[in-house]
Amino acid sequence: MITNDWPFADDADRDDPLTKLRIAVTSSHPRWCYLVTFDRESLARPTDEEAAMLASYLEEYKAYWYGDSWYAAKLAERPLDVDSGANGVIFRKYATDDWGYRRRSWTRGPLYVPQSPGIRERYPDEAPLGPMSLVRVMDHAHSIVGEVDDRWLKWKATHPEVFGP
Repeated sequence: MITNDWPFADDADRDDPLTKLRIAVTSSHPRWCYLVTFDRESLARPTDEEAAMLASYLEEYKAYWYGDSWYAAKLAERPLDVDSGANGVIFRKYATDDWGYRRRSWTRGPLYVPQSPGIRERYPDEAPLGPMSLVRVMDHAHSIVGEVDDRWLKWKATHPEVFGP
């Protein structure tokens, strides 16, 4: 059921602490096109430091793609950032320093990269990545052919309070 005060009632958790950071907490296949999501079916929760990284990841995305545009202002009107034209990222935490991510548009291949610990153990030759910390997963999400995008590296460098030196 959708209500005026919480339009995501059929999808995202309203009272999760991550929601205050504009991070949607939902399933691996959310109904809405959130920019950044945390999979509520994760085996572990983000630490406060990791939650700050997720929020910063979202801010970098919005700064790069929307800047100070009218659409950025439109996004801010809702409690979570939704854009049907965006290929949002869904993060899952398996354990301490063991994260995965997926793009909303993925329909083939593994559900998350890196794959879950169970799959990595059963098929070590087919699932070579992992475990990876959240920042390494974010780097991977910003990579093309193994090279991390300069814009992401610059963002992290200008936010040492979140990502460290």
